[in-house]
Amino acid sequence: MERWAGSVAFVTGASSGIGEAVVQQLVDSGLKVVGFARRKQLLDQLAKDLSSKKGKFYTYEGDVSKESDVLKAYQWTKENVGPVSIVINNAGAINYSKILESTTEKWRQVLDVNVLGVCISTREAIKHMKENNIDGHVINLNSVLGHKVGSMDGDIYGATKYAVTSLTETLRLELAKENSKIRVTSISPGAVQTETLDKVLELAKLPPGAVSTLAASDIADAIIYVLSAPQSVNVSELIIQVTGEIF
Repeated sequence: MERWAGSVAFVTGASSGIGEAVVQQLVDSGLKVVGFARRKQLLDQLAKDLSSKKGKFYTYEGDVSKESDVLKAYQWTKENVGPVSIVINNAGAINYSKILESTTEKWRQVLDVNVLGVCISTREAIKHMKENNIDGHVINLNSVLGHKVGSMDGDIYGATKYAVTSLTETLRLELAKENSKIRVTSISPGAVQTETLDKVLELAKLPPGAVSTLAASDIADAIIYVLSAPQSVNVSELIIQVTGEIF
């Protein structure tokens, strides 16, 4: 991770779960990290917790489903921290429902976060990289449900993750045709112990611990692994599951 020391990373959904775990590791590695999330109180507490670390953590309150929030956050980052070298599109949304019992409004909410939010954040990050000749890295938090249809009542969640799989590879090919050195990665975890999973289990009337899970730190470790690969190596897709997971 030495090559990234002092570089700027932009992390969406940074206030808890995988986002919080990866922020901690990036700051430990000496990066300047902008954490973008809706819950300012959690961001502020994380900033206090990381105040003595090697790198520096900056907070930005915003909603990834609102384009104006994302645009303002990237502009603020450029003016106050520096151009973005790494973007980790981690923010996600899920509606626990059957498709035929859902609503158009709920579909839009999930699409705005899981698909359009990724597109907008990626576009703005790559603008920073190209304008400053940065051989950066785009990392999209995907899911095993972006590769195989599951049986859970996840509404259109799986469909949005299939979109992330396609978006990531389409972007990689676009950049390759430009002879760009910007790397693009999709990271697809199985079940991860997060607030979101707790809510899904509650709605499914399943007890805590009913599903074997990865820790958020396991996914953060994988992100560090991908970032640490030589510049000539692009880890395009990484699927991470609990040992013995049947899916």
